[in-house]
Amino acid sequence: MSILSSLESLITKWFRCFNRDFNKDFFVTWSPSHVNTSADGRTRSMKLDQESGAGFASNQMFLFGQIDMQIKLVPGDSAGTVVAYYLTSDQPNRDEVDFEFLGNVAGKPYILQTNILLMDRATVKRGLICGLIQQRTSIPIQYYGTFTKLCKPSFKLADQFMVDWVPIRVYRNHADKGVAFPRWQPMSIKTSLWNGDSWATRGGKDKTDWSKGPFIASFRNYKIDACVWKGNARFCRAESPTNWWNKNKFSTLTKTQRRLFKWVRKHHMIYDYCQDKQRFQGNLPKECSLPKY
Repeated sequence: MSILSSLESLITKWFRCFNRDFNKDFFVTWSPSHVNTSADGRTRSMKLDQESGAGFASNQMFLFGQIDMQIKLVPGDSAGTVVAYYLTSDQPNRDEVDFEFLGNVAGKPYILQTNILLMDRATVKRGLICGLIQQRTSIPIQYYGTFTKLCKPSFKLADQFMVDWVPIRVYRNHADKGVAFPRWQPMSIKTSLWNGDSWATRGGKDKTDWSKGPFIASFRNYKIDACVWKGNARFCRAESPTNWWNKNKFSTLTKTQRRLFKWVRKHHMIYDYCQDKQRFQGNLPKECSLPKY
């Protein structure tokens, strides 16, 4: 076997090695009594009540790749509740990319907030907040939506947030222009369900109605097609047929994705930090003047 073949074989073993079994790939980070996993390990739910919320995290850490998770949000009156699904490096100067689903009163849409925290900056870049995906895709709240993160190393396009494979936010790699970008620290997958009624719904005006609880969020059908961190980034950055994230064809959005991305921004975006001149006193972050994809 050639050195190249040996390397490719080793790389292959370092990703796509997951069982879709929450008991094997994830561990409970807090409040085990509020986490319930199906007998086959394929579905996991978390409960929020006045006693506690809950959370779980992946056993492995990852550098580049794609991570899908189907999530069923808290149905009905979910005001004050927060469901978080995110990647974090857990380092002193951490990188973090988040989906945060902010609950609402019955009949009103969820707010999906995406955050990018780079090198533990005090100012979290709150990029896109859009309406409930179920409104956009006509999927009732009792069904699952698929929420995807794509992380790529060095090409034009790197971090993507997608809902049912529609790109809702793109954070392009402009590191060569001095813009911070999450490309060095491996991250674990984390989820949590907690009470955020001091701020989550209408700035804290709508509180959690505990008489409607307990509040349940469920997760299933995750797919991890990513490079498992083994202490050296060279295997994740290596040119290999298995390291698809290094391919040119994945370096930008397709024409269809661009059309959908523009549609989301036009019809569902309600806040973009790159349009918040008052917050930044007219001095917007550098990436706001650079291409988005």
